[in-house]
Amino acid sequence: MASYIARRKFLATLGGAAAWPLAARAQQASKLPTIGFLGAATASVAGQWFAAFVKRLHELGWMEGRNVAIEVRWAEGRSERYAEIAAEFVRLNVDVIVTVGTPASLAAKQATSVVPIVFVAASDPVGTGLVASLARPGGNVTGLSNQQADLAGKRVELLREVVPGLRQLAIMANVDNSASVLEMREVQTAARTIGLEVAILEVRQAEDIANGFELLKNRADALYVVSDPFLGSNRVRINTLALGMRLPTLHAFREYVEAGGLMSYAANFPDLYRRSADLVDKILRGTKPGDIPVEQPTKFELVINLTTAKALGLEVPPTLLARADEVIE
Repeated sequence: MASYIARRKFLATLGGAAAWPLAARAQQASKLPTIGFLGAATASVAGQWFAAFVKRLHELGWMEGRNVAIEVRWAEGRSERYAEIAAEFVRLNVDVIVTVGTPASLAAKQATSVVPIVFVAASDPVGTGLVASLARPGGNVTGLSNQQADLAGKRVELLREVVPGLRQLAIMANVDNSASVLEMREVQTAARTIGLEVAILEVRQAEDIANGFELLKNRADALYVVSDPFLGSNRVRINTLALGMRLPTLHAFREYVEAGGLMSYAANFPDLYRRSADLVDKILRGTKPGDIPVEQPTKFELVINLTTAKALGLEVPPTLLARADEVIE
């Protein structure tokens, strides 16, 4: 009987010993540094950019499920989702929030003044109130600017090269996005400086898109689409309507051009996403976000859709084709 009791105690001890590693692993998993990724658009639009972010994290030694956890949420261009997702990340007690675009970043900043925030591709982070200055952001926010508004003049000049006799320029913008409003104003200024007439299409919801095109009839020679997650989710519809009205379109992202737009010029977004991983790495290793200067784009890309140009009867100058980073045929 004594040997039976002893044997049971021994097995119980073994069982306890076997349970300890499992408990330790579970505890370790629960304590993994966690990144909350708030994508403004959809996985179909920005999934490859997100993949560039994850790949760079791997290069820096962060392996998902091993020494870091990543919670991914896509707002799908719905502005009300930004605050909801940001609040969820605060409840989850993530270690850093990565946000895409200005509205999502502002929502995260409003949700927390404690959790570090790294924004990817925000437009005019000082002007929109995200940071105090580029060199010394202060607070819990830092990231990378996409210089969208700064590129407005360059984009208007590109349109003039492709559209002969350009006189009237329409600008489509989601006016609920503060960054879009800033860019829209820059486009207006650039267009009027070179003598163009300007028509503004204010878009807040899906039905505004078709209504806006109705108002444009015989009032525009080209359309400048201000980048925005909501408009991005409607890019096929926008380009289809534009083609139907024989309106050349200029965009910020190559994804819009792949969806039938004429041309895009912007910072290289995979590069911005990769570089944002470097900032996340610094924060996870103990650097305060407010001490990390906001970075600017270093790579820009021009994408031209020749199929769309031909459908519109436009001849793209050979000099411009030679400058393009990518030509879609």
